[in-house]
Amino acid sequence: MSGTGRTNARLIDIEFDESIGRSTPDIEHERAVAIFDLLEENSFQPAGDTGSGPYRLRLALADARLVFAISRETGEPVVTHILSLTPFRRIVKDYFLVCESYYEAIRTSTPSQIEAIDMGRRGLHNDGSQTLLDRLAGKIELDFDTARRVFTLICVLHWRG
Repeated sequence: MSGTGRTNARLIDIEFDESIGRSTPDIEHERAVAIFDLLEENSFQPAGDTGSGPYRLRLALADARLVFAISRETGEPVVTHILSLTPFRRIVKDYFLVCESYYEAIRTSTPSQIEAIDMGRRGLHNDGSQTLLDRLAGKIELDFDTARRVFTLICVLHWRG
């Protein structure tokens, strides 16, 4: 969904339901960076929406599911999608293990070792982003870079949950 006339197919606000709560400073930092990056540049539109964006997104957790409540800029509800977090558990767990290795490697390893771990970390992040794209197909249209940023939020929320 690149460029051509779809500038309103984007998110302008992300809000967290009280079900998500707060976490450690490191996790909160990751969340803030992901939200900032996501709002700076994204491509996001509910599939088949005949109205127009931009959109607001409210995220909530309910019974191991992530709730995407999408509304227009005015607050008018558009659609709510509920996404099971189960398909993400293994990849999020693996991603966090590799991230821990990466942060440890930064302190003690050679640049080539750090680069190898980082490549694995990025690969897992890409796998999670593709899983997200697949799970949202036919529900929400987003590009891969947007999926990467949303997957970062899922990681933070999954860790929290």
